[in-house]
Amino acid sequence: MRLTDASVAIRPRTAWEALDLGVLLARRHAGLLIASWALLSLPVFALLCLLLWDHPGWALFAFWWLKPAFERLPLYILSRSLFAEPPTLGQAMRALPGVLRPQLLASLTWRRLSLTRSFDLPVLQLEGLSGQARAQRLVVLGQRETRFATWLTVVGVHVEMALWLGLGSLFYMLLPAQLELDWNWQRLLEAAEGDWLWLEHLSNLVYVLPLMLWEPVYVACGFTLYLNRRTALEAWDIELVFRRLRQRLTGSAYALLLGLGLSLTLLPMAPPALAESSEVIAPEAPRLLKQPLTSEASRQSIEALLDAPPFEHRETLTRWRLGDDQEQASESDPETAKNWLERLLQLRDGWQHLGTLALIFEALLWAAVLALIGLLLWRYRQWLHLFASRLRPPSPVRRDAPTQLFGLDVAPERLPDDIAAEAERLWREQPRAALGLLYRALLSRLLHQHHLPLTSAHTEGEVLEQVAQFKRDDLNAFSQILTRHWQA
Repeated sequence: MRLTDASVAIRPRTAWEALDLGVLLARRHAGLLIASWALLSLPVFALLCLLLWDHPGWALFAFWWLKPAFERLPLYILSRSLFAEPPTLGQAMRALPGVLRPQLLASLTWRRLSLTRSFDLPVLQLEGLSGQARAQRLVVLGQRETRFATWLTVVGVHVEMALWLGLGSLFYMLLPAQLELDWNWQRLLEAAEGDWLWLEHLSNLVYVLPLMLWEPVYVACGFTLYLNRRTALEAWDIELVFRRLRQRLTGSAYALLLGLGLSLTLLPMAPPALAESSEVIAPEAPRLLKQPLTSEASRQSIEALLDAPPFEHRETLTRWRLGDDQEQASESDPETAKNWLERLLQLRDGWQHLGTLALIFEALLWAAVLALIGLLLWRYRQWLHLFASRLRPPSPVRRDAPTQLFGLDVAPERLPDDIAAEAERLWREQPRAALGLLYRALLSRLLHQHHLPLTSAHTEGEVLEQVAQFKRDDLNAFSQILTRHWQA
């Protein structure tokens, strides 16, 4: 693989640009890709239909399962077309056995349902990696492009289904109207008995034919995603720039060397006098070798040079010494102590004034803080009121006790003062009225004294259930006896 022979521009692209490049590659070699796919897949589909004629669904499933094997030939054609002359259809078919052989069993078993199949295939087929090396390579390559390869497969499934349904619908619309009228549900259901197996195989063929258009595009998009990732990792674009620069510099260097050689041949020869003088001033001349030179003489010569004005630099430093300070302090010790004492007293007075000033500032700051808090409370008083009202537990809703239950007036003011005497009086003449008075009194006491939440929707049985919750046996027994007589 020579990058300089690439038929497309080698540069880092976004994933969407890489997918678009795959579509363009598939369109550029559409004839060869479609022909190779049809020449490989259609005979296999025909063979599966013959072997599984009574089971069209299994024939279609077997063909679908073999798709990873069919995808290797388009990848071979695309890889050869990208960096060299595209192979002919005969060359591609002759290379098919070598293309199918590596790791075919793995591609059709545990790797069959991989969503990144189009992105992983170049690692297997073009790089020839397997085992741990393949896994590590896929981890490196898939750090950025795996998501797009997965979505490519998901979208590809939907594209296949759309093409299948669309072509099937087109076939149905092209049927003659008379044939469509002759069909009925009974004849269509007879397909389960084997009369219409040819129609199911025809439907399978409708699925196989659109794959000749879509599968080369799918393989090409996965291949360009793989190339884009390798371009980013291995800096193919920078390598191409350096190669072009080397080619340019190589041609210029040849021309420069040729010109330099011609210029050297045109230079005149040196005169003999110059050669003789060079022999005289050479370092190995006898005159220079016989001159005396000792280390003492060289040291004196160096010191003389350093004392000369360009190198000579004298500097006088003046600084305070601690001993002098102590002597001066000892001479004026009483006066110094007095001055220090006066300064300390002044400093103390100053600190007292500063303390008072600090208290004033502290009071002002606290006042400002309190004023700010008050301003905030006033500014957001409505919000605080709303928030506080939400925090309070909801107050129980007090409902007014009903004045009538079961058509009976249960208001306390409508009852006689001595209910027992009035009931006894009515019992001799009107027993039903006496029972009604007692039942009204019971309901009124339950409502107003025991605060039982009774409504007009309650029944006598529900009233008894609520009375039983009071855990008072006498009240419960009286209520049950009275209710039973009232309902009798």
